[in-house]
Amino acid sequence: MNFTKQNIYKALESITEPGEGKSLVENNNITNIVTFGDEVIVDVTISNPTLQAKKKVEVEVVKAIHQHVNQKIDVKVNVKVVAKPKTVNPNQIKGKEIPNIQNIIAIASGKGGVGKSTITANTAISLAKMGFKVGVLDADVYGPSIHLMFDVATAKPLSVKVNGRSKMKPVENYGVKLLSLGFFTDPNQAVIWRGPMASKALNQMIFDADWGELDFLLVDLPPGTGDVHLSIVQALPINGAVVVSTPQNIALADAKKGVAMFQQENINVPVLGIVENMSYFTPEELPNNKYYIFGKDGAKHLAEDINTQFLGEIPLVQSIREAGDVGHPVALQDNTPLEKAFAEITKEMVSQLLKRNANLPPTEVVRITTMSGCSTK
Repeated sequence: MNFTKQNIYKALESITEPGEGKSLVENNNITNIVTFGDEVIVDVTISNPTLQAKKKVEVEVVKAIHQHVNQKIDVKVNVKVVAKPKTVNPNQIKGKEIPNIQNIIAIASGKGGVGKSTITANTAISLAKMGFKVGVLDADVYGPSIHLMFDVATAKPLSVKVNGRSKMKPVENYGVKLLSLGFFTDPNQAVIWRGPMASKALNQMIFDADWGELDFLLVDLPPGTGDVHLSIVQALPINGAVVVSTPQNIALADAKKGVAMFQQENINVPVLGIVENMSYFTPEELPNNKYYIFGKDGAKHLAEDINTQFLGEIPLVQSIREAGDVGHPVALQDNTPLEKAFAEITKEMVSQLLKRNANLPPTEVVRITTMSGCSTK
C-alpha cells in the first residue's frame, strides 16, 4: 500500500474545525502524522472543547483519508483540545493608534468640581489659536459638559461614510472638533451605567469617529480613578496626562492619587504637569488684589513633592465661569490677562510634551517646531 504524508495532508485540506473558517491544514491544527505500513496516526489540536466537536473531527479525518487516499488504511486520530489564546478587543489594546492623531493628552483630576473641563476647553482653544488642529473627547460619561462650554448643546454628530464604513463626524466650533456623550443623552435624565456600558460608549466615540487629522486630542476624563480611566489608558496611546487641582489640601490629596494612577507600572502614562485652578480670588473692582481663599501655592508644592512640572495657575474670576456658562470660553478673548494665562499654561504643557516625546518611538512623535503652531508630521 503506497502513500505518503503529503497524500494524507492533501486529504485533510477539506476538513475544518467546528466554528472555524479555515481547514485543519491551513490553521495548523495537524501537529503530526506518522505512517507505519498501512497504519496512519494523525495528531490534531482543536480549540472547541465539546465532545461533539472532538468526535466530528475524528470521524471526518478517517473519512477523508479513506475517501482520498485508500479505504484500507488503519487510521488512528488523537484529538487534543488546546485553549485558544484569548482574543483581545483591539479597542482595549494599550497603544492602539488612531490614524492621523499625533498626540493624545488626558486631562484629569482626583476631585470633582476643580474646573477640569474648564481647563480642557480653554487649553483646546489656546492650542487652536496657536495653529494646531485640535479635538476634544468628553469622556466624563456621568457629567459631560464640553458640549455646553462650546455652545453646541443642541448639535448632533452627523454620520459619514469612510472607506465604506459609517462613522460619526465630530461637531466643530471655535476651530475645535468635539465629541461628547452630552450629544446623545437627555439633559434632564441621569446617566445610570455600569462600567462596561460606559467603556463601550467611549470606544465608539474614539474608534467609530472620523476625527480627521489632529495634532492634539484632549480627553476630558471624569473625576477620580475608576473604570473609565482604565478603559481610556488601555484603549489609547496617551502621550501624557495633565492633572488639575485647586490649592486646598483635600483637592491636593485627591490630585496626588490621580498622579499615582498614571504612574502605576501597568499604566505608565507620563504626567506632563499639574495646573492649579482657582488659585486666588480677584474681585472685578479690585483687579490688583489677590485673596487666597483655598490656600496658597498648594499645587506648586505638590508638583515639587512628586517631581513633576507645575504648569501654571488660573485665578478664581467670575468671568471664567460666566464665559463657560454661555459657551464662549475666555481663551477666545484676545489680549486679556486670562487669555494670556491659559496660553502660558498651554505652552508649558506643549514644552513638557516635547520633552516626553523625545523618549517615545518616532511613530508617536509630533515634531512641533515652533510655539506659534507650525508643525511637521
